[in-house]
Amino acid sequence: MPGEVSALSPPARAPVIDLDRRVVCLWGLPFDVIDLPGAVQALREAARSGRRCWVSTPNLNFVIAARKDAAFRRSVLMSQLSLADGMPLVWAARLLGLPLRQRVAGSDLFEALSREDAAAPLKVYFFGGPEGAAQAACERLNARAGGLRCVGFESPGFGSLESMSTPQTWARINASGADFVVVALGAQKGQAWIAHNHPQLHAPLISHLGAVVNFQAGTVRRAPAAWRHLGLEWLWRILQEPALWKRYARDAAAALPLLTGCLLPLWWARRRWRGCPALDVRVEPVAEEGGQRVRLAGVACGLTIEPLRQALKQALHRPQPLEIELSGLRDLDPQAMGLLLLVQAHQLLSGQPLRVRGATPALRRRILQHGCAHWLDAEEPPS
Repeated sequence: MPGEVSALSPPARAPVIDLDRRVVCLWGLPFDVIDLPGAVQALREAARSGRRCWVSTPNLNFVIAARKDAAFRRSVLMSQLSLADGMPLVWAARLLGLPLRQRVAGSDLFEALSREDAAAPLKVYFFGGPEGAAQAACERLNARAGGLRCVGFESPGFGSLESMSTPQTWARINASGADFVVVALGAQKGQAWIAHNHPQLHAPLISHLGAVVNFQAGTVRRAPAAWRHLGLEWLWRILQEPALWKRYARDAAAALPLLTGCLLPLWWARRRWRGCPALDVRVEPVAEEGGQRVRLAGVACGLTIEPLRQALKQALHRPQPLEIELSGLRDLDPQAMGLLLLVQAHQLLSGQPLRVRGATPALRRRILQHGCAHWLDAEEPPS
């Protein structure tokens, strides 16, 4: 049932992809290099400015599902903040020498926001969860002072995406004046619901934080901090919900090819990114189509990321078609691949085409090892 609502909030600004984000690519998804205080600050600033911020919290289960579900993968790409909510992701980043050093779980983010001593608490709307859980979470959150205040809740049950995406639903959420819509519908359905409904909602912040509703309601206990630090939260959750063992077993089996076919080859390639690589980047107009072409030659990696970033920002200073010429590019690391994923997301959100040309067989193998076959979907053969 819907909870009580109050006044309307003003519409938020259109979503954008910030090419200044520090991201790394792991198994085909971008992850922001950010710690928990940084994520809290980013959400607070977005709420103050009314800037849309879709927060995704991928874990290993997200990674595996995204490899099979293109719409699910796009939902993470188009998020304004993508947090590594899983220790396997942090361990993989450490193995590759990447600056992603800390897990930022969605539950930790919510708790950190709620613990703040804020003069103006963020207004939260819970959407989803088992019957009664959203109401209990709302009541328990409002029973204590802090940085979050619940202004509404809704438990839509197990209906279709369409039945949960009506003008009446939008009106209830918008009338609550919420700053932050917390969705709990299951990861894939929740991300799909956000992609479908976010443009109609006024709240600047939105995220699928499925477990948060249960944790806030008190129906499920979080793993102790020591278990979470050791990466054993999955075991705690199985002890709490034994039916989950099948999902974790499937994820473990699916992760083996990611380890042998992706992570280990990238680990072996690290020495090529740690030398003195050079990158030549040229931006030129494509007169016949009114877009821009970015030519890359050399090695794109963390040491050469800033020239690449500035060139891409120059090419994308306004919505237009983009072509990326890769025939001279010898290699790219997870930081460069992460930046290119942001470019792909930028083009998706702006409705502009992205074309990729000229990748050599060796470079194609590297892109596949990054888990980014989808980035080559628009590839054209060299002329």
